[in-house]
Amino acid sequence: MKLSLTALAVLAATSLSLSGCSDNTSQNATKPKPAQAVQSVSQKSLLPDAKARLNIYTQVTLNTDLSHLSTNQIKMLSILIDVAQIMDELFWLQANGQSKQDVMASIDGEQAKRFALLNYGPWDRLDGDKPFLTNTKNKPLGAGFYPSDITKEELNNAKLKDEKGLYSLVKRDNNNQLITVPYSTIYKEQLTKASALLSKAAKLADDKQFAHYLELRAKALLSDQYQESDFAWMDMKNNKIDMVVGPIETYEDQLFGYRSAFEAYVLIKDLSWSEKLAKYASYLPQLQKDLPVPAQYKQEVPGSDADLNAYDVVYYAGHSNAGSKTIAINLPNDEQVQLEKGTRRLQLKNAMRAKFDKILLPISEQLIVKEQRKHVTFNAFFANTMFHEVAHGLGIKQTINGKGTVRQALQEHASALEEGKADILGLYMVEQLLANGAISEGQLEDYYVTFMAGIFRSVRFGASSAHGKANMVRFNYFADQGAFSLDSQGLYQVDMVKMKQAVASLSELILTLQGNGDYAAVNQLMESDGVIKKDLKHALNRLEKANIPVDVEFAQGKAELGLM
Repeated sequence: MKLSLTALAVLAATSLSLSGCSDNTSQNATKPKPAQAVQSVSQKSLLPDAKARLNIYTQVTLNTDLSHLSTNQIKMLSILIDVAQIMDELFWLQANGQSKQDVMASIDGEQAKRFALLNYGPWDRLDGDKPFLTNTKNKPLGAGFYPSDITKEELNNAKLKDEKGLYSLVKRDNNNQLITVPYSTIYKEQLTKASALLSKAAKLADDKQFAHYLELRAKALLSDQYQESDFAWMDMKNNKIDMVVGPIETYEDQLFGYRSAFEAYVLIKDLSWSEKLAKYASYLPQLQKDLPVPAQYKQEVPGSDADLNAYDVVYYAGHSNAGSKTIAINLPNDEQVQLEKGTRRLQLKNAMRAKFDKILLPISEQLIVKEQRKHVTFNAFFANTMFHEVAHGLGIKQTINGKGTVRQALQEHASALEEGKADILGLYMVEQLLANGAISEGQLEDYYVTFMAGIFRSVRFGASSAHGKANMVRFNYFADQGAFSLDSQGLYQVDMVKMKQAVASLSELILTLQGNGDYAAVNQLMESDGVIKKDLKHALNRLEKANIPVDVEFAQGKAELGLM
């Protein structure tokens, strides 16, 4: 995560954001010591070995056709971007324990500042969160969600009421005792402003369901009660503009995986592509029944109200914009909403196309045997990504042995294993849907080879990314199963028969680990296979020498959309 500050520097910075807190909370917050304040203003400059990392992102402009939107929708779009920028501000606080302005003021050099902007702090998100600036300690696993000196044992023994809370920070009071502070309290000033803007946008919404969602989300920001707005978001079907906003994913909390980070996406629906995707949601119940595990690991029934749609994304903010960029969304994360309503799967088509053209195709030219390169297609990449999101809704959310939710039982490993599940079950689903004729485009080899090339793309996100670690596990598992071979030129070839067997067996393994809530076994799996081994290292070095970008950065905002 992005906190190389000492505990006192973190608390000093955080105390500045407590201006909106209640008097009680302010009195209980630990007062910073002078020594820490001195360290927080130490100037930082680029480390020599970080210079090679400065060009790992390739720039993409985010825009789309807005001509079909009404005058009110155009006005609303501008307001939603303002809300997203507040989410961006909040994520800087969560990731660093201090504001963007304070972090940037401590950095010398334009190159260093630009790289810090891309990483939301002084740690390289696509290189295992290594510090790339001088005077910077390793990033605390708990980012700004916890005191930087906290241990897992201390929190587990503290018996806090909101110990596993999605929407609170853990802090120390004047007696050095752990307390929790709700987001709605500690970020009151920013969230009050964002809430007012969402209410303003709701009045301009042409779609009543979207207006209702915005109003409920506005209230949720001030109450930390998001479930009602999640249900409302699930009910939207016809809105041309969409927005994902709030504290959502828990990947930034690598200590426990409990606490959610602020983010936002502003989206324009692609009506023609969405129509093509609509049919697949109806297959979910049968796909759940057909999963390759015993009945107790698939006893939950996915919600039948799930849908699939394609969008052009016009603004990313906060967690979604930090390091590797999301190209598809599967939400809400609330287990009850998922069981009752399912989830919505949003495919971010313009961002996906950019990654395919600028990264995936060049990777295939470097690492896939010539005979199989023709099987790397955008349709297969789109489908693999889409069914990855669909697969999040399959399997099991509650452990079968009373250990609570899978997320709670597997703690900091939950996100990586869940991403691994979604990847492998997504491919399993493609196999099933091709076999029964539900998918008519391409052949299985397209999806397998594109998937293989996609592993090399995602594994470059590093061990600090749940997606990157999931790909390391999968690559090493496939290698052990003989699902691919490596020739004398360093090129990979997929073995169709063994790949199919490996997909089924890995699907069973992950679903079983999740259902059992087996933290020890998952921890062992991550330690043994969630690493880059020799052959994979050689492949990644080859991509680096070929100057293939690791990910994209966005030129985005009102100017790019012609809203200024």
